[in-house]
Amino acid sequence: MKAVYNQALCPTSCSHRTPEHKQTLNINANGTVTVALKGNVMSRTGSVTGKGRNFISVASVKELTHDSETKARQNIPTEKQSVDPFRQGNITDGGVRYKQTVVIRSYEVGADKTATLESILNLLQETALNHVWVSGLLGDGFGATHGMVRNNLIWVVTRMQVQVDEYPIWGEVMEVDTWVGASGKNGMRRDWLIRSDATGEVLVRATSTWVMMNQQTRRLSKMPVVVREEISPWFIEKKAFEEEIPEKINKLNKTAKFTNSNLKPKRSDLDMNQHVNNVKYVNWTLETIPHKFLKNYQLTRITLEYRRECRSSDVVQSLCEPEEESYEERHHESSNVDKANSLASALFQDCNHNKSLQTYTHLLQITGDKEESEEIVRGRTMWKRKL
Repeated sequence: MKAVYNQALCPTSCSHRTPEHKQTLNINANGTVTVALKGNVMSRTGSVTGKGRNFISVASVKELTHDSETKARQNIPTEKQSVDPFRQGNITDGGVRYKQTVVIRSYEVGADKTATLESILNLLQETALNHVWVSGLLGDGFGATHGMVRNNLIWVVTRMQVQVDEYPIWGEVMEVDTWVGASGKNGMRRDWLIRSDATGEVLVRATSTWVMMNQQTRRLSKMPVVVREEISPWFIEKKAFEEEIPEKINKLNKTAKFTNSNLKPKRSDLDMNQHVNNVKYVNWTLETIPHKFLKNYQLTRITLEYRRECRSSDVVQSLCEPEEESYEERHHESSNVDKANSLASALFQDCNHNKSLQTYTHLLQITGDKEESEEIVRGRTMWKRKL
């Protein structure tokens, strides 16, 4: 049986410019594949029998063909694009920020017809990946650049903060604006703003900090020079909101008022990096909040500090404790914060006795045979009374 040899299977040393360079692929009865080439070219396996004849397995052919088809279907840009027509996005602000128009769909809202926090977080994640996509830097990974792929590195989030001033509603058209900046020597900050297309007002603002992890050793890594050279031209100083000094989130213990134990990741909870997606952590965190409380209060701010990754075999426990001191009391007398510009001041000024803020401290930890449980995430949520 004879078939035309796919050029995608040709080793890098081949030159398709030579007119006499003809190839045929023969699948023999013994299951081997013979690639007949004019010239002395090594196959992918490096096995050569006779002059100008290479042998590669059928499995290798199928693997290479599949990889080629996948890349063709994805059509990942190799150069910077100014417009992303299929996702209704474009590069702005001197060619570094990414804006995308989105619509809240029916499966992204809850019973009250407003977008769930899970939907909002997924939207933030998706637009971040689309930003890397149009930059021309996306390699074969979950937002990883070409330099990261070569160094076997992946992104992991260390801190995430989301403030929801008003929840998007079903059918609402929104504009998501995202950009990146430096965070220390080896980290990256990514911020977002979500605006209503109808009113122009900011509904959601978020910020996050990311570092690199070696995909094999699962250890944090310094940023290689090649990666810094790739992403630093995209860094800007703008922030979604002027952050105060991060508040310390105390670790809860077994005496926490509310607990939810024996939580196990499902296969659908894993992302392309083979660890539990950070959105799933949020679900585990919020599920521990008492239902009675949720009838009267709505989440307005969440801060998460990620300590370690969670694998598919881990068993997780979610702890939750209401803070006795109100958010207003902790920030009203602060002399170290510029109240005219701070997030705390804006929230405080928006509060009165009918819309007081309540806060909870959270902890996700891995339970098992070890004497001391390993922390996954520490968190704090802030809630305002529903109108």
